[in-house]
Amino acid sequence: MERLKINYQNFYYPPGGILMWIIIFLELITFGIALVAFAYYGNENTAIFHQSRMQLNTTFGIINTVFLLTSGFFMANAVHLYKNNEIQKSSMFFQLAMLGGVLFLILKGTEYYQKIESGISLDTNLFYTFYWLLTGFHVIHVIVGLIILVWINYLMTKKNSATTLEDVEASAAFWHLCDLIWLLLFPIIYTLF
Repeated sequence: MERLKINYQNFYYPPGGILMWIIIFLELITFGIALVAFAYYGNENTAIFHQSRMQLNTTFGIINTVFLLTSGFFMANAVHLYKNNEIQKSSMFFQLAMLGGVLFLILKGTEYYQKIESGISLDTNLFYTFYWLLTGFHVIHVIVGLIILVWINYLMTKKNSATTLEDVEASAAFWHLCDLIWLLLFPIIYTLF
């Protein structure tokens, strides 16, 4: 079947294509630089960073970690099922992955709402400047990832779909990027200081 035409994976053609992996590496470098700056300024302003971190809801962060990791697991299953030409089951796992992303956004929105209600904003202090920018940039990635997943899921379930394995793998790679970024953000922002 044309839809499942498989290209052999190698360094020059990773799952999802080389362009997707270039984007992933650039995103990781960007977040990495910001997290190094966060840690540097945290060491310079230990008391402020510690007091500010204590105002974060670590339980929300842990639950959001579970949402994203579970969602990533569902996404991996979706790709596996797609490769086996089990399109309907793959679509179901796509939808479960999207549910994890939506639950993440709802809980993150609740956390943001609590911060705003408490008068905590981007200019409260340097810790919260980093908090809002880093987590906000991650939220944008999750929203973009959800849009991609909705679109690919829609296309692959259409009759006579032209969706390829590369499309599915690229959407999964971007979704896993969202997981990975959160796995970097959560311990550094929520537990470091």
